[in-house]
Amino acid sequence: MISVERPDSLSLRISRVLQEETSHQLDFYLFVPGELGLGPRVLAEETFYHAAIHVKRTYYSDRHRLPMVLSRLAERGRLDSDQYRLGMSLYAYQYVEALERSNQPLLEAARRVRRDEKAAASKETPSAGKEKVTSSKQNEAASEQKGSTTEKEETSLEAQLVEHADLAADILKRLRRQQPTDESLSRYYVTIDNYLSWFTEQKLLVLVASLPRGARFRDIRERLLAICAEEGAHREAKEYNSERVTLDPTRMSNKMRLLRRLIEYPVTLKQKTQELGGGEQKVVKALATAVVMVFVSLGLLRVRDALSDITALFVMAMAVIYALRELFKDDLRNTLWRLLRRGRPKWRRQYLDPTRNVPVGRQLEWFDYARFLKLDEEIQRVRKRSVAQREEVILRYRSSSRMSPTRFLSGYEHTRETLTLDLSLLARLMEKGSHRVYRLEKGQVVREDVEKRHLINLVIREVQGDQPPTLQRWKVVMSRSRIVDLERVHAEGPGHEEARPNGV
Repeated sequence: MISVERPDSLSLRISRVLQEETSHQLDFYLFVPGELGLGPRVLAEETFYHAAIHVKRTYYSDRHRLPMVLSRLAERGRLDSDQYRLGMSLYAYQYVEALERSNQPLLEAARRVRRDEKAAASKETPSAGKEKVTSSKQNEAASEQKGSTTEKEETSLEAQLVEHADLAADILKRLRRQQPTDESLSRYYVTIDNYLSWFTEQKLLVLVASLPRGARFRDIRERLLAICAEEGAHREAKEYNSERVTLDPTRMSNKMRLLRRLIEYPVTLKQKTQELGGGEQKVVKALATAVVMVFVSLGLLRVRDALSDITALFVMAMAVIYALRELFKDDLRNTLWRLLRRGRPKWRRQYLDPTRNVPVGRQLEWFDYARFLKLDEEIQRVRKRSVAQREEVILRYRSSSRMSPTRFLSGYEHTRETLTLDLSLLARLMEKGSHRVYRLEKGQVVREDVEKRHLINLVIREVQGDQPPTLQRWKVVMSRSRIVDLERVHAEGPGHEEARPNGV
């Protein structure tokens, strides 16, 4: 199952859980509007790969109680500190990932309800007498329909918030039931408990700040604030942070960022990236030079036969021959290099276990510019672009990995891959500023400033083992400053009901 999220204003995060199969393939295609002027000369393939694509893999377990079991065994002396650390790190990391994923849709729903309430309040302002009388029935019907929709959204949001808060509080309670007494284990437990308490408080406070005002959400707001107060009191009672750190938001944020890195380190696979084709590039360079020198030597022999003496004409002829050598040598080398590397991987990434430092898998990666007619038929079908999109520039990324589950940590057969795609390089190509749009509202001309936005299509294909491929298409609406909207418009394959693409 693939999920795409917005971790910040100009980034996309593509996440997937890799099952027990040893072979996995992931392709994504970015369809960028041609008006941005993107191309190999503007943004080289290697530059985009190294600056915009960041891959991270961590251990993953669907047995969420396994870390708790490991904690109890470590407490009884049946496991060493390293195994305890691994189990608790995985428990904390999966909790943080789950809380982030579940928090985002709640935030969007809360902001949507809040916008609907503001829009409804602004439309309820009285208009002119005649206009109000002629459209009274239509306004009443529209308000009733809108009111019922808003009521359903508010009820659903309230229930989800209650469940969200109860789950977070329950998970933290279960963590604190197994507090170790051994000093070496207790230090790591304090690190995890301190960070999870602060992280939970931050995510719940963001929800409280986004909730609509009014009596409807007063109870759930008080419930969320009570949990936040309990977590703050818990950290203060345990003396996890000094008063100087607690009173300084910058110090606190930097400390928690360090704690998160400490938590993620034992479960994040190490990576070694190697660029492929270095030796072949030298061979191609030598071959191109040899071929050119053959023709240069033949040309020099012909000139010597024609001009037996060294004259000014002979010198000029040699200069022309050497000029032609420099002209064609680079072109010949580049042509041979493109023919040799066409369709072959450009980078190899090796994954190592962070504690034992043994290889657990490897991955080959491709990245290049592509033409629409050269894409696979299923990718063309999912994109299904019209005449307006024929000038799109297509960026294509592919990874093919082979893992060795037998070398994984005991109890963990899955890994979770997170690919962060930084779109700030594309945002720099977009125009600054905004333009004005005029519209007629109640007999008055209204002027509004709107920013220019661009639509980027993201098509993802995943193949795990012998299963049929999973295909998704996402619409990414972005401006120069941020990603405005992210919407999945097509999904098919295992775990998805086949859907027909919507829109462009």
